Amino acid sequence: MKSYQLYIAGRWEDPASGEWFETSNPFDGKPWARIPRCNAADVERAVAAAAAAFEDGAWAQSLPAARGRLLMKAADGLEARARDLGELETRDTGKRIAETVPQIRYVAEWFRYYGGIADKIEGRVTAIDRADTLNYTLREPLGVLAAVTPWNSPIMIAVWKIAPALAAGNTVVVKPSEHASASTLALMEVFDEAGFPPGVVNVVTGMPEEAGAPLVSHPQVAKVSFTGSDVGGGKINRAAADSFKHVTMELGGKSPQIVFEDADLDSAVNGVISGIFQSNGQSCVAGSRLLLQSAIAEDFTARLIEAVRGLRFGDPMDPQTQIGPIANRMQFEKVLGFIERAKAAGARCLCGGSPGAAKDIGAGMFVEPTIFDAVSDDMEIWRDEVFGPVLAITRFDSEEEAVRAANDSPYGLAAGVWTTDIRRGHRMAKLLKSGTVYVNTYRHVSIASPVGGYKKSGFGRENGLEVMAAYTQTKSVWVGLDRITANPLTL
Repeated sequence: MKSYQLYIAGRWEDPASGEWFETSNPFDGKPWARIPRCNAADVERAVAAAAAAFEDGAWAQSLPAARGRLLMKAADGLEARARDLGELETRDTGKRIAETVPQIRYVAEWFRYYGGIADKIEGRVTAIDRADTLNYTLREPLGVLAAVTPWNSPIMIAVWKIAPALAAGNTVVVKPSEHASASTLALMEVFDEAGFPPGVVNVVTGMPEEAGAPLVSHPQVAKVSFTGSDVGGGKINRAAADSFKHVTMELGGKSPQIVFEDADLDSAVNGVISGIFQSNGQSCVAGSRLLLQSAIAEDFTARLIEAVRGLRFGDPMDPQTQIGPIANRMQFEKVLGFIERAKAAGARCLCGGSPGAAKDIGAGMFVEPTIFDAVSDDMEIWRDEVFGPVLAITRFDSEEEAVRAANDSPYGLAAGVWTTDIRRGHRMAKLLKSGTVYVNTYRHVSIASPVGGYKKSGFGRENGLEVMAAYTQTKSVWVGLDRITANPLTL
């Protein structure tokens, strides 16, 4: 069994407590690695290292172009390690190797994108209403960033936060989920080999109350960027508020997919499958609510069930596997609980609804792709985030009815619209209260396009140029141009 160490100030270290905890493979249920169980003492060392790197030394004195070159080196290193890191993430999370390796290869582009932006972060000269004074602004880094990441795509979400933070000149302490820490620790080898100065990027691992809480409340942490549940986000936001930290929250979702009668139904079926059954629904933007126009509801549902019933369970390390296990025991039991309560509430289970079966799975935690119909808008299965392969269906007649049903949710992360009427597509995009709206596609992400939510799905944005404002602060500089400054009391 492999034992990992912390990465603090460019060194691999044991936790202060001398304690580790085991992480298990979701496919066979067997422990395969030991993860450091950090406490406040480890957090203190990590934040101190990050603060020292920000205030003084090679990183603090580096020019923006030099930061950019380091990020470019990190891109090359991540790309070269994509296969190994993908296998590690699959072993730790159960996410299919067919997803993890291509995802990590693409994530390397985040370093290139923000490496190119590093020397283009600029202030401006302002046109003030005084002839005797010059005013200009500077964009400056915030300081130490606490990046708190989830278990469903650990490396991708970590890089989304790290790359723009470093491009702006900040330093980072990453706290990955206790359910999936191994790949984030292995990612630190990329920064080490690229030549980042000690303390620029650090990792602490462990339980939320033992490592996460001391990190987000630490007085030297200037910003917290969190991706995870709305419950966890609420706790972190309250803790960060006590010391007036900058905060970005990318939280949960209960995203609707709306299929109109004029849609290309085959494309829409594939889009719905992508939205809820790819990655087992363990995605913040999972399209877990399906709104079908009444005229095509029966036909569409039949096509969807036929497509889902042919999906293959299996080892996520096998490229041919289509459905892998749920990422951890806690989530497996949570998903099954949602399914049983939906049945008890009167929702009609059209397919799935049970633990899945695959050859040689040992204690693997599989859940069948599950579809419920006869769902009312007050049911838990319609309103609450499951974060699993569970789809709830309702029907509508008019466009207005679809908008009301889609927006009747405490969440607003994403939405999908399927129609061949381009005017309707644009109307819906404007009316839907979601941070991302997909029209005739679903679940895409790009370096250049911002990601974030409305309502309980969070605030602030990741990705694109827009995110740079979240990792910098504005300084206004005033310069008097007159040779002599007048005495204001004798004017």
